[in-house]
Amino acid sequence: MTENLQFIYKEEIWFISAFLNTTKVNENKLSQHFKNLIHDKLSNLTDDDIYRKELKDNLIEMAKNINLSCKWVTYVENFPYTDENSERKYNTLGFFQFDIEYFKDDPSKKEKINSLLIQQIPYIVLNLLKEFSRKPGNEGVFFDLESPIYIFTISNKTNPPNISWTQENIDKYKKVISYWTVIYSGQWPDYSEKLFDRRIRDNLSNRLSELHFIYRNSGFIYMAEQNYENFFESYMKQYVLDPTPKMRAVLFALRSINQSLDSLFLKTRSGAFVNIEIVEDKIKNLGLLRGLIQTRLSVIYNELDYNRREHYTSVLKHLINEFELKDLVNRVNDKFKIIEAALQELYLQKSKENQERTEKGLSLLNLLFGAGILADLAGVILIALSLEESDLPSILLHSLIALFIIGILVITLGYYIFLRYKIKEKEIGKAVDAIIEDNEGNIVLIKRKYPPFKDFYALPGGLVEKGENIKHALIREVKEETNLDVQIIKKIGYYDEEGRDPRGPIHSTAYKCRLKGNVSDMKSRDDAIDIILVPRRRLKEMDLAFDHKKILTDADLIE
Repeated sequence: MTENLQFIYKEEIWFISAFLNTTKVNENKLSQHFKNLIHDKLSNLTDDDIYRKELKDNLIEMAKNINLSCKWVTYVENFPYTDENSERKYNTLGFFQFDIEYFKDDPSKKEKINSLLIQQIPYIVLNLLKEFSRKPGNEGVFFDLESPIYIFTISNKTNPPNISWTQENIDKYKKVISYWTVIYSGQWPDYSEKLFDRRIRDNLSNRLSELHFIYRNSGFIYMAEQNYENFFESYMKQYVLDPTPKMRAVLFALRSINQSLDSLFLKTRSGAFVNIEIVEDKIKNLGLLRGLIQTRLSVIYNELDYNRREHYTSVLKHLINEFELKDLVNRVNDKFKIIEAALQELYLQKSKENQERTEKGLSLLNLLFGAGILADLAGVILIALSLEESDLPSILLHSLIALFIIGILVITLGYYIFLRYKIKEKEIGKAVDAIIEDNEGNIVLIKRKYPPFKDFYALPGGLVEKGENIKHALIREVKEETNLDVQIIKKIGYYDEEGRDPRGPIHSTAYKCRLKGNVSDMKSRDDAIDIILVPRRRLKEMDLAFDHKKILTDADLIE
């Protein structure tokens, strides 16, 4: 297989999908901030930043000679997405676009840039954005950090020049072409012929002077220099580049809806939600988001039906297939049916429980009505009122009977009201949280394994089981999550603010505790995937789950 072909690098365009909360962030200021953040990072690369050490010198030179701009592109306004894990709310779906060019002022050095170098710096930038997302105060943006940054690489020259891209020449140079079309491939020299054949199969260009490839995480466009000058801005951006990040934003939104449905379903099965109405509201909101996405897809399908621009429609069809959007839409629709059935079961179960409790109170009332006691009471009162003063003994007797019957009614109604109160009280979950400080002034925090607030740090604690003493529950939860034995020192407070727990009205009692054993016994168990000791001075910098920062503040551990 001949490899004596070189694509000369021209520029790149990166895309990363995101949700924004525009009430908290300004997209223009945020874009400028990211530009500066990336510039600062790339100007100060260290060995730890570079995965492929043998490429270090080339990467540092590229990083110091990068020309970069950033802008936010809104795709769907009024998109009310709530992250099921952190309960952070967003209102806009779109993507950040980065226009990248290395060695803009020294084009001769572009000939040294090969496809293996292209993939390295976006990895560094993605890690930088992950670090940004973890810092407190940056909750207004939610990146698609599960996917690589999408890279569109553009070339406008080859060596040898002026190749006519017949299928014969595509096959002849397929190894080199395939390295540029799938940037994140690793580009190992021992790839099979079968793989190279697959990568060059979907050339979307209808011109012999161009190559257009779009894959799941990267794309490659080669345009002969004259074509690039005449058609890149006027045609290629509008009909090839622009639809790609929009479809990827749709993919991100559908995946997010899908993950939220999975989380909600697991919570309905585990009984994590105290208030079923909260689940119903979440499902309704996800249904709205699904409708907004399907409306956008309908616009795409209308383009396929009515647009006669063959190249453009082939790009749209390819994007729908490449991102597997039809299958994902079907999976989301199926999950809506499953979770709606699960919710119906919860309603039936709750209705049955409430009915059984209510019937206990009503049964006594029915007994009173059925036995004619209320009618007798009315009769007794009427008789007492009709008696003369001379019949004082009879008046007293009938009055005593009336008072006795009224007493029975008051007790019965009181019991009924008590049962209604207990039903309401049952809808409130009880939880405990432990503040554990070691001898060095460090606080024990766990990293949560499950939503809500998955991967967030939190105080050890959990839900109080039915019939369990609250202090016993605290000691049990601490042992289960940290393997530590503790002694309760004092109560910090009772926390019942509305919305403190996304699972429903869950009220927590927090206690200050001391270790009974050795801190070296500490290890993560049960609902914790990690456990750490945090110095008190660092607590105010951390983004903690629930209202645990407030609890620590009330305990005078955060100023």
